[in-house]
Amino acid sequence: MNPQRLLAERIEAALAQCCGAPAPALVRTASRPQFGHYQADGVMAAAKRQGRNSRKLADQVLAALAADGCLADCAELEAAGPGFLNIRLKDAFLGAQLDLQAPLIEPAVPSQRVVVDYSSPNLAKEMHVGHLRSTLIGDAVARVLEALGHLVFRQNHVGDWGTQFGMLLAHLEEIGRDAEALADLEEFYRAAKARFDADTAFADASRAMVVALQAGNPKARARWRHFIEVSLAHCQEIYDRLGVSLAPEHIRAESAYNEQLDSILAALEARGLLTESDGAQCVFLPQGDSGADGPGPVIVRKSDGGYLYATTDLAAIRYRAETLGAQRILYFTDSRQALHFRQLFAIAAAAGFQSNDLRLEHMPFGAVLGPGGRPFRTREGGLVKLTALLDEAETRARAEVAAKSPALGPEECARIGRALGIGAVKYADLSKSRASDYVFNWNRMLAFDGNTAPYLLYAYARIQSLFRKGAVDPAALHGKARPHGPAERNLAVALVRFQEVLEQVADHGQPHLLCAYLYDLAAKFTVFYEACPVLNAAAGDRENRLRFAGRTARTLGMGLNLLGIETLDRM
Repeated sequence: MNPQRLLAERIEAALAQCCGAPAPALVRTASRPQFGHYQADGVMAAAKRQGRNSRKLADQVLAALAADGCLADCAELEAAGPGFLNIRLKDAFLGAQLDLQAPLIEPAVPSQRVVVDYSSPNLAKEMHVGHLRSTLIGDAVARVLEALGHLVFRQNHVGDWGTQFGMLLAHLEEIGRDAEALADLEEFYRAAKARFDADTAFADASRAMVVALQAGNPKARARWRHFIEVSLAHCQEIYDRLGVSLAPEHIRAESAYNEQLDSILAALEARGLLTESDGAQCVFLPQGDSGADGPGPVIVRKSDGGYLYATTDLAAIRYRAETLGAQRILYFTDSRQALHFRQLFAIAAAAGFQSNDLRLEHMPFGAVLGPGGRPFRTREGGLVKLTALLDEAETRARAEVAAKSPALGPEECARIGRALGIGAVKYADLSKSRASDYVFNWNRMLAFDGNTAPYLLYAYARIQSLFRKGAVDPAALHGKARPHGPAERNLAVALVRFQEVLEQVADHGQPHLLCAYLYDLAAKFTVFYEACPVLNAAAGDRENRLRFAGRTARTLGMGLNLLGIETLDRM
């Protein structure tokens, strides 16, 4: 159960009764412990709209709630200040929510069909640090949506089409089609680009290759397919190593929409949206959507007949709406693409590709920065390859594990180091608000204190160690964890907020909210563990406190799993 939603629904019913009109309750977690567990600020906003005294309205809302008895079993409410409602959850209510036999997550009602568009690397190059955030954030949100019962369609809209592939295919034709030629995609791309810039004949051959590719020439298509297969294999190795849930069946590349692009233009023409400008077909948007001082054009077909990303993206929206039946489409891309998506969504709505019950949502994210807040690059100035980044993560983590636990054998040290290193990289990214840039810092992300993966993994392993020491099978724990003191109560409140936090992540596409929650939960468990002896407690207290430990371990484990981070029973 989501206590925040429960409180909001009941307070909003009382507000509507007292105001004669609907009003949001605006329930949030309390800013300070003395204010309770939650606060509702909606009374003051409703009073301001109606020109009423906010404190008097707050008293009326409390009276309505008391008369109805709708919150009597779960919370105590009081009016404070100019009209805040302070809310404390009752111990009996908390205990009822902490039944160890009940599932941790309740399915959303109603469930939705949600497309999550993420990762989407350009197959002309090897995956690098610039692909990290889209891949990790998108995957975490997709996992959370699925856990809440939504039907999720992962869509890896890889870039496998366009003029640059003519250059690559011409180079591949000259040096041979064996896989060894593509062992280093980055070097292959640089060599092809150098040839293209310096050799006019090669550039002409590259352009001719584009024409042949788009026309369906069998030889050009065969070379192209070989390049794509090798490139996708590199991508899948990264996905598997990162532990993200993308698989080959989730790929729907740009080229998949090639046969539909003429019909996209026809649909735009039928709506009177196309205007010819210097031989190109354009859609002119109002000022608010163009990002310019006046109406601006979005080119959907170039003067030479070629199509652009905007056209392919429109085809993707139509496919996702009509074929997949999507009700939400989430795009996880660099914030620099904000204008593109604002324009894209405006055209989709005008063209009729977006129905009234379809939400198109751009989920932009900031950049990964290096020391001093500069772009994160190698010493040579190139983008850091993800393979190199993950190699270093595992090496550094393995050294940390060996230093802290010298008795571990080399295989165990390597296993823990691998999980710790990959988890640290992922958590360092996911724990930051996606809207913000963040500085990549090895020392900070591998630290065993603070809001880091090592801290949370250690907290989880510590509870498993407690079970081993007490010869307790956590799967055999049953009953309800009932709070009897401040430390247990604070832990209980944190535990019952899990559903609430997951719903916020799903609504806003912000995995850092889950990270902050897990960090707070681990910290509250530490306070509980220090204040409330578990294994040495009297029989009744021992069983109850083991339930708290079991519920905490389940919640931490599931939360980390939803972030795509492997847990460890020993560290």
